[in-house]
Amino acid sequence: MRIIALVKSKDHVCCRYRIAAFRSGWEAQGHEVEVRPWSHGWLLGRLLPGARGPVDVLIVQRKLFSNWQWALLRKTARRIIFDFDDAIYLHSSYHPAGIACHKRFQQFRRIVQTADAVIAGNEVLRDQAYALTDPAKVQLIPTCVDVARYPISQHDAIGNVRLAWIGSSSTMRGLDRARDILEEIGKFVRGVELRIICDRSLKLTNLRVDFRDWSETTESADLAEADIGISWLPNDDWSVGKCGLKVLQYMAAGLPVVANPVGLQARLVQTGETGYLVNTAAEWVAAVRRLAGDPALRRRMGEAGRRRVEAEYDIDCGTARWQNVLRSICDINTPRMELSLA
Repeated sequence: MRIIALVKSKDHVCCRYRIAAFRSGWEAQGHEVEVRPWSHGWLLGRLLPGARGPVDVLIVQRKLFSNWQWALLRKTARRIIFDFDDAIYLHSSYHPAGIACHKRFQQFRRIVQTADAVIAGNEVLRDQAYALTDPAKVQLIPTCVDVARYPISQHDAIGNVRLAWIGSSSTMRGLDRARDILEEIGKFVRGVELRIICDRSLKLTNLRVDFRDWSETTESADLAEADIGISWLPNDDWSVGKCGLKVLQYMAAGLPVVANPVGLQARLVQTGETGYLVNTAAEWVAAVRRLAGDPALRRRMGEAGRRRVEAEYDIDCGTARWQNVLRSICDINTPRMELSLA
């Protein structure tokens, strides 16, 4: 089959983990795969019917196209799969107008109702799609990581330990909101430092920051040099829809995780097994202090986390699920959905 994936950009995190990660698996199954950034000009020039031959499957990654654009795509592709890994029917946690957005929700509703298949990144997103369309065409494929890419932290340090936070400028806003917690950790846990792996850093008074400019080639090694992974999210509907990528990366690198119990973090982090779920600053300090003083505990929790990622969130798991979706959707005798602009 000829598959085209429409993505924000080829180097965007969502493309890398939800499209590019599975591309070799699709090609190994005999499919021809193209990954294309969406743009108005390309949409009109390249996706007009007959412009480049038939498209068997068009995978639309996250983009909420307008009605007329979506109608054009419907005419171009035999089948459309809509993949989303955020609560894109809302504004983000940091939007000045708040997270509710009627326009985005209506676009999302129209798209999931008229796509041939819908791929959701977690249970919350899946259930939202269930409520709007035929549940039979909605599948859950979690964000996955290539565990083999991640060396395992050795956990040799006692006392002087390194926290790790990985993300982007957009998610850095969440870390900034947790500034008071980080300052408390720096004040009450001796010798700890924070490694920030990102495209920008954060200045703190009490906690020393070790900044590493993010690179796909170095991120796994930068994580493996740390001792504890941390993640803080606002407790709102946007964050509940997050797919837990940074926590999965920490666990793949054999790091215990300290996080607040929001969304998927509450399922991935099992207190006493793979890390600690905490809320108050005092709980954050206590969890970091305990892990800082016990390398054997860090090692045990890190190994448990890595085993879980290998079993449930490795790219092989996601590839198998995608294979089932592609196999089921490509029965060309099944009538495809038609878009009503009413």
